[in-house]
Amino acid sequence: MQSTLTPYLALVDIANRAKAQAQGLPARQEIKPYWTGIGFSLLGHRFVAPMEDVVELLEVPQYTFIPGVQPWVRGVANVRGRLLPLFDMAAFFGGHLISPRQRRRVLVLEHDKIYVGLIVDELHGMQHLALEYGQLPPADLMEPFAPMVSGQFVLQQGRWLVFDLQALINDFQFANAAAH
Repeated sequence: MQSTLTPYLALVDIANRAKAQAQGLPARQEIKPYWTGIGFSLLGHRFVAPMEDVVELLEVPQYTFIPGVQPWVRGVANVRGRLLPLFDMAAFFGGHLISPRQRRRVLVLEHDKIYVGLIVDELHGMQHLALEYGQLPPADLMEPFAPMVSGQFVLQQGRWLVFDLQALINDFQFANAAAH
């Protein structure tokens, strides 16, 4: 039995059947602006550091102790031929690193002539946080952290505190690491 459809009508029939089975286009979604930072834990709090301030993330390298410095200065490490001073951020804020040694990481900062490594409890990778959840710094924040926090993102799973690395670098105590 031969079909009585012309080639044109056969194509029209195929097109009509395809349209009948096709799904519609997805609904238009509003694009929300996001802020991206590096997430890390310190003394039981979750922080994010601005991407533009962190130049590298490292496992804690072997380092050499430096005499005559504050107890939060761990020492200096050779990282690809450059001397990187390492600072224990938990000790700087009056606490102790709580994660196992193998989970600790170093956030490397380089700004103008400052090149430092900050040892933190754990890294959480890049965090893309919707700006609509960003707020001013929390009022209930522990005092040692307060000057270093410029904001927060409050989400269902908790909050991320925005760590102001420039405030840390400009901090008098941080800049004077020599023992008293």
